[in-house]
Amino acid sequence: MLESALIYMVLLRILSGSLEITAAGLMFKFNDLEKALAINSLLALVGPTVLIITTGIGIAGISEKISYLKMICLFSGVLLILLSLKMK
Repeated sequence: MLESALIYMVLLRILSGSLEITAAGLMFKFNDLEKALAINSLLALVGPTVLIITTGIGIAGISEKISYLKMICLFSGVLLILLSLKMK
């Protein structure tokens, strides 16, 4: 049986993927570059949020199995990914 943390992670990723597909459909439907950029900007907020939440759920799910140092390293890795996206 799947753990509840895994189920939540899967459902969140399915929701995130559905939003991506819906956004692509809207971009195609509107056929307007400015609207497409606005939609894309909204997606830029969704991606990192989903990354942080799914990582948090995953770490919470295995918190009994890993050390605090490993948890800190995992969260630091996510933080570094997000920081690197903001760098020029």
